[in-house]
Amino acid sequence: MVNAANNTNSIAIDIKAHFEPFSLSIKQRFPAQGITGIFGHSGSGKSTLLRIIAGLEPNAQGQITFDQQCLLDTSTKRFIKAEHRHIGLVFQDSRLFPHLTVKENLDFAVKRCQRPSLDFDEVIELTALNELKNKSIQQLSGGEKQRVALARAILAEPKLLLLDEPLSALDKDNKALMLNLLVTIKDKLNIPMFYVSHSMAELQQVAENLLILAQGKIVDFGNIHQVIHRLNTPNNKNSLIKQQTSLALTVKAHHSEYGLTRLTINSDQHIYLPLLDEQIKVGSELRCFIFANDISISLIEPTNSSIVNHLFGTICQIKKQDSSVLLTIECGDHQFFTHITSLSFKQLQLDLNKQVYIQFKASAVKTFHLPSGV
Repeated sequence: MVNAANNTNSIAIDIKAHFEPFSLSIKQRFPAQGITGIFGHSGSGKSTLLRIIAGLEPNAQGQITFDQQCLLDTSTKRFIKAEHRHIGLVFQDSRLFPHLTVKENLDFAVKRCQRPSLDFDEVIELTALNELKNKSIQQLSGGEKQRVALARAILAEPKLLLLDEPLSALDKDNKALMLNLLVTIKDKLNIPMFYVSHSMAELQQVAENLLILAQGKIVDFGNIHQVIHRLNTPNNKNSLIKQQTSLALTVKAHHSEYGLTRLTINSDQHIYLPLLDEQIKVGSELRCFIFANDISISLIEPTNSSIVNHLFGTICQIKKQDSSVLLTIECGDHQFFTHITSLSFKQLQLDLNKQVYIQFKASAVKTFHLPSGV
C-alpha cells in the first residue's frame, strides 16, 4: 500500500481494478499541482483511472490519498463518495442542462458549493463567457459548451480537476483557445488537473508531467518533455507517437516584416517559426515540437540556404534499426532528434561526439498557439 504520510501536495494512488477482459493496476505518486497528462492507446485505462479517482468506480481495490485525506482504503473499508471528494470531472461531451441558460447552468454549480470563495465574475472572465451568459445552451457551439462545462466545474471549487478528452470534438482553433484557457486557469486559480487525451500535441502544450499507460499498467511517468523523448524509437511501427523533439522555449521577438517569431535556444542560437499572435508576449514561454523527419543534418554550416533554422550540435546518441537511424543531437541544453536513412548515416560518416549542423524550416516548428491574424 502507498504510505499516507507526507502526502501534502501529492496524490498517492495504489489501486487495482478488474473489468472483464481488462485489468488496471496503478501505483504512483503524482504532484498535486500543475497539469498531469495521461496518454495511451484506446483501452489502456486512461478514463477508468479518472473514474476511480473521482469515486465513480466503487469496485476498485487499494488506496488513494489526496490532500492529506484518504479517499479510498479497501483494507479498512473506507470509501469517500464521489460527491464528497471535492473533485471535478469534465467529459468530452459537456453534459450541460439543455433547458437552462449558461448562467443558470453555472448558478447550479455555485449552489452545490457549501462555502463559495471564488468570484463568479472572475471565473466568467477567465473562461471568456461574458457575452454568452444569457444564451440558451442549445444556441452554443461545441467550443462554447466546453467552456461552460469547464466554468461549471471550476465554480464547484474542486481541489482537483479531471479532464477526460474535453477537446476531442473541437476544431484546431477552438482547441488552441481551450488549451490557452486551461493554462491561464491553472496559473490563476492553482487547481491541479489530470488531463486525458489521445493527442500528444495537446498534452505537450499544457502538461508539466506525463503518464503513459498501456494495457492498464504504467509504461512511463515524468517530465513531459523527457517522457516524450523516451518514447522516440528508431522503428516507429510500434511507437505510441511520431518521433519528435519537444521544447519549451522563450519568445525572443516577433518579426512581423518577415512573418516570423524568434525563440531562444541559448545565448548564441535561436530558431524561427511562423509569426504568432503578438499577444504572446516577448519573454513568455512557448511550448513547441518538431518531428524528427523534418530535421536534416549537414557537416558544414548551411549559410546559403532558404531554410532559416540551423543549429550547431554534437551527436550524443545513435539508435540503428533496419534501414534507418535515429540520432540525438545536443544543442546547448536541448536535445534534438532526427530520423535519417542508413545511407545518409554512412555517406556522412557520422559517429558519437561528431559535431554537426541540424536544419529545419520555420514551418516545421509546431505549436497550438494561434498564428498572427487568427
